[in-house]
Amino acid sequence: MHVHSPSISTEHRTIHLPESEQIKVIEQHFKSIMITLGLDINDNSLKDTPHRVAKMFVKETFSGLKPENEPKITLFENQYQYNQIVLERDIPIYSYCEHHFVPIIGKAHVAYISKGDVIGLSKLNRITNYFAKRPQVQERLTVQIAEYLKLVLNIDDVAVIIKAEHLCVSSRGVSHTGASTLTESFRGKFLNENTLQRFYSMLTI
Repeated sequence: MHVHSPSISTEHRTIHLPESEQIKVIEQHFKSIMITLGLDINDNSLKDTPHRVAKMFVKETFSGLKPENEPKITLFENQYQYNQIVLERDIPIYSYCEHHFVPIIGKAHVAYISKGDVIGLSKLNRITNYFAKRPQVQERLTVQIAEYLKLVLNIDDVAVIIKAEHLCVSSRGVSHTGASTLTESFRGKFLNENTLQRFYSMLTI
């Protein structure tokens, strides 16, 4: 199942270059950056760095920019008629700030209430990872995960909380380590105070 919606898109140009060509182009540009910084790219430790960085960008760090990497979602009938909160918590977040291209590191808590179908638990991790693996802002990432779950499960009852440290805050600028950012997206029944309190209590177990 593939989902296409403006509300869950990240603004970027459509990628036309094949992966091998992307790596080649990025490698050349990164080599130029290193030379501009005064680094000796003939040094034994640095000579392969442009290729390593390019390969990492294309195959790992920004792999979520490619629609073909969208998780393949399979839904299962909720045969046990379970109608309470399903929560996958402490999902690792490794993303990159689109303003400075430095890491965003944290955890996501993703929950939903089924109205007929359930999704494999690992898919909640894969969905989170798919949207994290691109240049991001945390607010948009939070909304993208929630909107995607609403669409694939055809439900309204979704909750997403992300807590993350932004290295653009801790490793540059103000250089405040330990500061974290919290964002949340509550939909449907999670806007109800009782449901929300149950959700928060599950996070503390």
